[in-house]
Amino acid sequence: MALEVHIEKELANFTLDVSFAADKEPLGILGPSGAGKTVLLRCIAGLEDPNRGRIVLGNRTLLDTENGVRVPARKRRIGMLFQHYALFPHQSVRDNVGFSLRGLSGDERARRVRAMLEQVHAAELEPRYPRHLSGGEQQRVALARALASEPEALLLDEPLSALDTHLRSQMEAQLREIFLAYRSPTLLVTHNIEEAYRLGPRLLVLSRGHVAALGPREEIFRRPPNVEVALLTGCKNISRARAVSDSHVEAIDWGCPLHLRQAPSPPVGHVGIRAHHIDFTESFDPGTGEENVFPCWLVSSSETPFRITLYLRLHKPPDGSGRYDLQAEVFKEKWERFRDRPLPWHVRLSPEWLFVMPA
Repeated sequence: MALEVHIEKELANFTLDVSFAADKEPLGILGPSGAGKTVLLRCIAGLEDPNRGRIVLGNRTLLDTENGVRVPARKRRIGMLFQHYALFPHQSVRDNVGFSLRGLSGDERARRVRAMLEQVHAAELEPRYPRHLSGGEQQRVALARALASEPEALLLDEPLSALDTHLRSQMEAQLREIFLAYRSPTLLVTHNIEEAYRLGPRLLVLSRGHVAALGPREEIFRRPPNVEVALLTGCKNISRARAVSDSHVEAIDWGCPLHLRQAPSPPVGHVGIRAHHIDFTESFDPGTGEENVFPCWLVSSSETPFRITLYLRLHKPPDGSGRYDLQAEVFKEKWERFRDRPLPWHVRLSPEWLFVMPA
């Protein structure tokens, strides 16, 4: 079964204009706050009306504005997990999960509720009320409610945003388990880059209502099609560039020539490399002619529990302004091996990890 979406909706500051298809593999929808991600889900679910468009799920047309078709939300067979879960506060977990099953017999409804709660590892919560549940417990109950009616598509709006780090890791594992069993169109909205990568084999990058990129996650992260997508997917190092030959560009902002693994497609406007792909050479001999190796000085650093971000100036020592050319991210174990070496260090911008983008 596939979900096909082609919609336009006039919003306050831009027009949401989106076309894509999703099938049994989860599609991660990545973008900044205000990009139109939640409105997109609400339009698919039938909770908001696009100005124009068509939505088809399997062999059912849910929306066709040209022909006056609009299936109401309750008949679309779409499960939606809201960002803040939206559980009914005065109903028990049992009644929340069974809300969409009121047409079933009492016994069948009870069986389905228990099965859904067991699937999300929350069977013991059945008699409790939302006010007595933790954030992670509410999330699991809301997921069970979204799945209870056996929907033909599943929409999840920032499902992990309200959870702490430990619960988020647990619920990511839970979602991967659910996705493997579900095997129907699933859309996962998030603004968290790593979360989108881990949970969505395919990605749709949304920016101010338009599709900036759509495709396999590896390709979008490996070779973003433009600067906008590179920034939205977390690239910290982008320089203006111009082509010098079929295999070389000049990085204008970094002041260096760069050898590329593949000939760039014209026109060349920018070159980029992700912070974790920057390498530090153990030793450097200028006589070897090794390409893409440059002297650098440390301007400043910041750390997380496991990684260090290094802000580097290329070619000459810092001038006290705080200006830097590159950000490099390294694990602390590697940092310990070279932190005490005399400056300048030498970085290598591997041709394998460089990518070029149009102007």
